[in-house]
Amino acid sequence: MSAAPSGTMPVLILKEGTSRTTGKEAQRNNIMAAKIIAETIKTTLGPRGMDKMLVSSFGDVSITNDGATIMKELDVQHPAAKMLVEVAKAQDNEVGDGTTTAVVLAGELLAKAENLLDQNVHPTVIIEGFKKAGEKAQAVLDEMAMPISLNDEERLIDIAITSMGSKGVTVAKEHFAKLTVEAVKQVAEEKDGKIKADIDLIKVLKKHGKSLDETELVKGMVIDKEVAHPQMPKIINNAKVALLNAKLEIEKTEFDAKINIESPEQMKLFLDEEERMLKEMVDKIAEVGANVVFCEKGIDDVALHFLAKKGILAVKNVSSSDMEKLAKATGGKIVASVKDLTADALGEVKVVEEVKIGEDKLVYARECKNPRAVTIVIRGGTEHVVDEAERSLHDALCVVRNAIEDGKFVPGGGAPEAEVAKHLRDYAVKVGGREQLAIEAFAEAVETIPLTLAENAGLDPIDIMVALRAKHESTDTPSYGVDVFSGKIRDMLELKVVEPLRVKQQVIKSATEAANMILKIDDLIAAKGIEKEKEKEKKPEEEFGGEY
Repeated sequence: MSAAPSGTMPVLILKEGTSRTTGKEAQRNNIMAAKIIAETIKTTLGPRGMDKMLVSSFGDVSITNDGATIMKELDVQHPAAKMLVEVAKAQDNEVGDGTTTAVVLAGELLAKAENLLDQNVHPTVIIEGFKKAGEKAQAVLDEMAMPISLNDEERLIDIAITSMGSKGVTVAKEHFAKLTVEAVKQVAEEKDGKIKADIDLIKVLKKHGKSLDETELVKGMVIDKEVAHPQMPKIINNAKVALLNAKLEIEKTEFDAKINIESPEQMKLFLDEEERMLKEMVDKIAEVGANVVFCEKGIDDVALHFLAKKGILAVKNVSSSDMEKLAKATGGKIVASVKDLTADALGEVKVVEEVKIGEDKLVYARECKNPRAVTIVIRGGTEHVVDEAERSLHDALCVVRNAIEDGKFVPGGGAPEAEVAKHLRDYAVKVGGREQLAIEAFAEAVETIPLTLAENAGLDPIDIMVALRAKHESTDTPSYGVDVFSGKIRDMLELKVVEPLRVKQQVIKSATEAANMILKIDDLIAAKGIEKEKEKEKKPEEEFGGEY
């Protein structure tokens, strides 16, 4: 391909309408977008943080100060800002808490990097410095972590309360914390010498009405269905539970079959045979000793009639996830066919009863013998309160799980950040060179967390920061942080403000990786041509008022 001679038309490489931003301008744009997102949720950090009211395009309202929820609800357009939304999602999926902290830290790292870029420090040098600072921060956090065990109930409750201290359930946080710890301990299991707690086995059910204090932990399962037949008993003590993954109906034939019925007698025989087959199924269930049936599929009306006659309580169309949890809770086995049902496959529950809450009827399977799956039923005055309580409970369940699985926790209230900043400043001098500037910038960015906690509590951030630095420099106690209620620097362990190590480490990882990725971009090419074509297509309609 020969080059075009000079003086001819310019060569178009990109599609017409494509916008391109390069060099420092691209970096500035990206950093600005990330900073705006961080600023948006900065005010929600800490126990004195404010809430956001989010209205979706459909007009649905949610009131929250949960970082992950705010980030999900925001319809972010800028690609760099979308990366911070991903940070919040990753933080939420991985550790369940610390989403706001991660986004605020990422925004602050980029703001500090912008100052260095203005001083002509190359982005690669900044990235390298941030990497080293991130690794050093992880080591400092690991060093200051303290051990915790499954039996250390008080400390676990403190961790749950700290997590919920900034959420909308502060009025009932002690009650929620106790339920959380009890629930996680119930599902925790030891595997290969390590403790694992799968919080998916804790079902959370929301029902508005009553108050947050009446939220309860059911040692068993609550199924959001009603008893399948009005003639069935509504409560059964010492229940033997059959779990069926089969229809209690007569199966249709796999292939098309034609049956010629020529007289009423034949019709009656046909229906009688259907009834006999259903009765046989019910007799088999009764024979093995089951007095409660949970069925994943449908149950024929005739079968329901026979079950009711035998005094068996049945619930149909139970979801597969609920069936698995029922098996874990009752110790029963899910059976794929009534023929395979044996007395060994039955689960045991002390009480199975139908309970009416407001307009809804629920089936409670209470007081299972050592349930490996449990349910928390959240109550609250309004739908918004219940939704926010569910988000707070999710965070609390995650932090208690993290603490139990890792067996380590750190003080909260900005104490670990202040300690990390102190060590990073010493470390920066040892590294030297231009990277020293990046490491010092990282230390300053990390200090934004205690600074923001103070700011959101209406305190003077500069006074607080000076006092906090002085305290960490003068003592060997790394647990001094910001007490937002008294406005003083106090020992967070005494105040029982504690967090799992995993949350803090993930915050540093997520924020550093996101900041480094955004700093590496020096060219932004956006294909806008398609949108313009769509607009042209719309215009003729608009000229004629949209309707003909």
